[in-house]
Amino acid sequence: MQRREFFQQFLKRAGIGVGALTAATAGLVGYYQPRKALFDTSGKNNDELPEKLPSPKKAVVIGGGLAGISSALELARRNFEVTLVESSPSLGGKLTGWQIDALGERFPVEHGFHGFFDQYYNLNEMFASAGVGSEMFTASPGYPVIFSDKQVEVFGQTPKLFPLNILSVVEQSRSLDIASFLKDYPGLWPVIGMFRYDFDRTFKEWDKIDFMTYCRRGEVLPAFIDTVLHPFSDATMNRMEVLSAAEAMRYFHFYFMGSPEGLSFRITTRDCMTALIDPLERKLKAMGVRVIKGQKARNLTMQNGRVAAVRLAGTGGADGAVVATIPKNDLPESGWMQHMAEGGIPVVVSRRDSGWVAFDARCTHMGCPVGPEAGTEGLYCPCHAGHYDIDGVPVSGPPKAPLAKLNVKEAGEMLVVEQPLSTSSPVVVADEELPCDYCVVASDVRGARELIAGSQPDNRAFASRVAALGEADPYVVWRVWLDRPVPSAKFPFYTVSGYTYTDSITFYSSFQQPFIAWAKRTGGCVAELHAYAVAPQDIRPEPEIRETMLRELHAMFPETRQATIRHEIFMMQSNFTRWAPGDHATRPGVETPYANLYLAGDWVRTNAPVFLMEAAVFTGRQAANAIAAKESLRQTPLPIVPMKGIFA
Repeated sequence: MQRREFFQQFLKRAGIGVGALTAATAGLVGYYQPRKALFDTSGKNNDELPEKLPSPKKAVVIGGGLAGISSALELARRNFEVTLVESSPSLGGKLTGWQIDALGERFPVEHGFHGFFDQYYNLNEMFASAGVGSEMFTASPGYPVIFSDKQVEVFGQTPKLFPLNILSVVEQSRSLDIASFLKDYPGLWPVIGMFRYDFDRTFKEWDKIDFMTYCRRGEVLPAFIDTVLHPFSDATMNRMEVLSAAEAMRYFHFYFMGSPEGLSFRITTRDCMTALIDPLERKLKAMGVRVIKGQKARNLTMQNGRVAAVRLAGTGGADGAVVATIPKNDLPESGWMQHMAEGGIPVVVSRRDSGWVAFDARCTHMGCPVGPEAGTEGLYCPCHAGHYDIDGVPVSGPPKAPLAKLNVKEAGEMLVVEQPLSTSSPVVVADEELPCDYCVVASDVRGARELIAGSQPDNRAFASRVAALGEADPYVVWRVWLDRPVPSAKFPFYTVSGYTYTDSITFYSSFQQPFIAWAKRTGGCVAELHAYAVAPQDIRPEPEIRETMLRELHAMFPETRQATIRHEIFMMQSNFTRWAPGDHATRPGVETPYANLYLAGDWVRTNAPVFLMEAAVFTGRQAANAIAAKESLRQTPLPIVPMKGIFA
């Protein structure tokens, strides 16, 4: 049955269905409501324990994203002497941002749009603790979905009572017909099964298959997949075809089926750095946390089953140390060759008339790998649109410092790439060691893998679990400054379904400064298109992806066909956590085999129903609770949505 045919006749039929079902279940409504709960692993005497250490102990938190900030705040509150280490110049992780010069003005940009849902209990508590006021947020008017046939359906404007929340989704959608559901009732069982979410059972039964297979095997109605499951599951940044069915069930339980809050969320009235991260950094420093930015944790010093210290990488490395050895025949006659050196350091090398040139290919903005830029002789960081010239000097985008130059020597048929000697390096900072009583690794997947591999832990099972962590397919963020408004865009944010690349579109000039002021002054519009996860078969050169996304923008909002792009930023990144079938079994947890080493991040195994940003903050607090337990301190019960689905 075609989806648009499937939409017809619903409102009249559903009105009757809703009324009858409401009357029949009136006595059970209260019993079956999802309710806010507490995740509490403390003992009965928890309230009797002291909250703070009598004398400080040293804690080092690696990673300045939400997980690391959360953990650092909790530990500082308990009188730990906390050092927070972040490899990039700014805190925030995926909420970080930077300034760009465009059209004669200065604008803030970031990784992409973020919605802050009401059930982000721990995240919202953290913001409130840093004094982030209500003026930094505005409520989203709904959760609209644009389909490839240009129809728009709006979710999120639903009552919070079960089953009225579910029925209202069906009622307000032209895509879903309760009569068709009843006629094809076998397709209901997998959906009902999602209301039976239970961590142990769900992951035991469903983690080995992908979510699309789960839905098709269960004969879920194609219209329901197309209308609800596909566009919403894509927001995990993992494609439905490669997303663990168990993780998808946890995701839907957290965001809707088990949430007392429904789909309501807030958006920031300023960029995330100004609105959220800067206040959090001020809070950290006010609590005595030492914040080290722009310096990478090289490895952990392990002694007797514990972390004795965290070693920070110097800026020059060992004088004359060999970075890579490359066969000369592997290099092209012109242009750059990319090479991944031992230890995971990316290197770029090119031939010159004067000899060979090599650079450390880690972008000086946030350490992302740079590569050749099409159509130029320079280099390009696709993560944050940083451009470098042929000599490694930044010419546009957020990077301010040039790429680190490496020495190249010929050795027969090989090229030996080395760190420069200190005499030719302007500044060489030696490695620094931070002694610690406790360590929390709260970096992203890539950072955690590199750190643990570089530490060479003697527990091979633990090392293997961390090494097996994966990243989701690349995602694209494309922000455009248009020369005219888009009147048909009635919402600030849209999820998109049925297009090759575009999965969402955000109109920043409708809700966030300084883009509101720019649009009012110039008559333009600032929009941002996202491709949540680009499938391997759809990876193309940047111009092709951009051209396709532009056609998709025109299809969704036809008036943009007459618009001129006055400025644009295109970024393709790969740093979101992978939740593939089978990953859960080997995922490391908050506690590790090492007595004082803990992990935090959305990639860490936890049995709590949390996801994305909330999972990061939750596991950061969970790690701090585990450390508190070691020191016989009071643990903090953590707010969560219900542990189990309403029919579990």
